[in-house]
Amino acid sequence: MSEKFVAAIDQGTTSTRCMIFNHKGRVVAVDQKEHEQIFPKAGWVEHNPIEIWENTRTVVSGALAKADLTAADIVAVGITNQRETAMVWDKHTGKPVYNAIVWQDTRTAAICEELAAMGGGAERYKAKVGLPLATYFSGPKVRWILDNVEGVRERAEAGDLLFGNMDTWVLWNMTGGAGQGDERGIHITDPTNASRTMLMDLETLTWDESIAADMGIPMSMLPEIRSSSEVYAEGRQRGALHGVPIAGILGDQQAATFGQACLSPGEAKNTYGTGNFMLLNTGQEMVPSKNGLLTTVCYKIGNEPTVYALEGSIAVSGSLVQWVRDNLGLISSAEEIEVLASSVDDNGGCYFVPAFSGLFAPYWRADARGAIVGLTRFVNKGHIARAVLEATAFQTKEVLDAMNADSGVDLTALKVDGGMVVNETLMQFQADILGVPVIRPVVAETTALGAAYAAGLAVGFWASGDDIRNNWAEDKRWEPNMDPATRDKAYALWKKAVTKTFDWVEKD
Repeated sequence: MSEKFVAAIDQGTTSTRCMIFNHKGRVVAVDQKEHEQIFPKAGWVEHNPIEIWENTRTVVSGALAKADLTAADIVAVGITNQRETAMVWDKHTGKPVYNAIVWQDTRTAAICEELAAMGGGAERYKAKVGLPLATYFSGPKVRWILDNVEGVRERAEAGDLLFGNMDTWVLWNMTGGAGQGDERGIHITDPTNASRTMLMDLETLTWDESIAADMGIPMSMLPEIRSSSEVYAEGRQRGALHGVPIAGILGDQQAATFGQACLSPGEAKNTYGTGNFMLLNTGQEMVPSKNGLLTTVCYKIGNEPTVYALEGSIAVSGSLVQWVRDNLGLISSAEEIEVLASSVDDNGGCYFVPAFSGLFAPYWRADARGAIVGLTRFVNKGHIARAVLEATAFQTKEVLDAMNADSGVDLTALKVDGGMVVNETLMQFQADILGVPVIRPVVAETTALGAAYAAGLAVGFWASGDDIRNNWAEDKRWEPNMDPATRDKAYALWKKAVTKTFDWVEKD
């Protein structure tokens, strides 16, 4: 019997890619394509869903071609995605009624304030959904589309429109889209994505009709919630994965947690991507946060009990490097940031707080905006580059401190993954400022790997979580070497810098 493989579609914030893995969890092939970032107004961020679907088809074909494989070599495909990015489309035509509104978008601040004013404040729904009222989540984005795109609310109430995060959009198209009868795409999501809408009851894993009513969202728009690992359907869209079981869905950060083999309570990982996201597996216990973290679904494998997590979400980390490249022109490629940062010994007293979309965990301040502070004539572009990298590490420390406080257990090491973990300067500073070892796995792009594992488990390609644990392997470890006094001083100045970003946005 010839060797078989699992494919994963990773629909991310800046690009879509397809990765193919073997039984050992090693990458066999990858193809990737960026999509346009659309900024209609300050604070607004959109994606073109049609472009994303076309890119998905392209990268799937590209990955198979690079590995010289066909659909017959693939036993299952998993999907992972940017989670809170929301879109609405016509189920009869498959056409979006508006661009996808990206998780970083802040246009729904007034909607969130309106809901908070109805009673309960920012934590109005938190006991049920694990989330504060914030522009980050999908529900208010759908409400904005219904309220602001002409004729859309009427079409939604007539049952003609569907809502989904990007996992739902990709799956719907892969399984037939706007086809007829049994050839029509299936409209589903998994609990990790549903838990990011602010519409799902964390305990029952069902949509909450009262919250949907508060937000004015018809229940007919919402996808069916299925587990994160089961065979949903076979690929019906004519293309490279026709006939392959689609068998796993995990939101990107939960997928990375799964790919990092954080399958036991107390295990945590941090992903360094467009934003930064730290998740701590809390097992079957839903731990309410008192320190600005989110309570979320970690994963649900088939009929097994739901596993929950605490999450610290940081809006801007890798996208800050992209901003320095594209908006300032200080570097011509993301890799150059490390060279520039390494040209100086420290940040020269400069701190960069990238509150471009407000501040997420642990502050949840929609009124904050980015700031560079501590500037003197001494500061040069090397110091600014170093401050850019350090911003990611400082924000991670804030989340880790909150996680330690909520869980009552101090993490003794941090598993890391994502595109930024190739940056040695950042990883060393991260270990220094945390005071714990930072560990990178052999397969650093664990988001796609986690989706592959979920799909492979559903079809028996991997037998259990033990196979996933056995596949995990350490690539490199950074030990802290900063003395505590220096660490404490640097962190205190960072906390002071953060306060300078508050109250910048004034209400209209």
